[in-house]
Amino acid sequence: MILAHGQPSDPLPAAAEVGALAARVAAHLPGWRVSAATLAEPGALERLTGEVPGLVFPLFMAAGWFTKVAVPARLEAAGVSGWQQMAPMGTMPDVQDLAVRIAAESGATEVLVAAHGSGRSPAPAEVARQVAARIAGISGARRVECGFIEEAPFLRDVTGWSAEAICLPFFAMAGGHVVHDLPGALAQAGFPGQILPALGLHAEIPALIARAAIEAAEPATSGQTIMR
Repeated sequence: MILAHGQPSDPLPAAAEVGALAARVAAHLPGWRVSAATLAEPGALERLTGEVPGLVFPLFMAAGWFTKVAVPARLEAAGVSGWQQMAPMGTMPDVQDLAVRIAAESGATEVLVAAHGSGRSPAPAEVARQVAARIAGISGARRVECGFIEEAPFLRDVTGWSAEAICLPFFAMAGGHVVHDLPGALAQAGFPGQILPALGLHAEIPALIARAAIEAAEPATSGQTIMR
């Protein structure tokens, strides 16, 4: 099951987006059942009650409060037990490698890694900074920095970019932050470069999720049944 946060005020578009991702992942996992849910969609997790336990893939970019506290609590409250939670997408080495490769292959001399950040936990910013540090070490770009939606340095305050810059959104989905908040903040900062699609929308992501699921299922099958 691919599990995302979703948008509480309008849960259906995000639920549809995660469902479409699940279908693309399923194409790499013949014989598996790949479902999708969001925390914001009423009753989404409750539909899994009574099913054979499987894997939960958190469509989050960091291992913070949501993956450590909120997701387990919601699964328990929904009566969904025995499911094994995988590492969140943004912490996967293959996904971080993809982000570094995208930046390096772009040939950009300046790279802005745009991420969510958090006012409550350092984890989301730490992951983005790790990726930015790797980009700086590999790409040869003369300027690599992070900017955040919810903590300093805010995207709206990271100024002085050239037209050769790219912005790599370190986000899992094309939600409100990516569609509205991010371009609005960059416009406020006068960012003149190219804004790339959110990392989670890259064509290689479904295959990377499928590979991670296979690797997670192999040791798990010795102690529990993984739904296929």
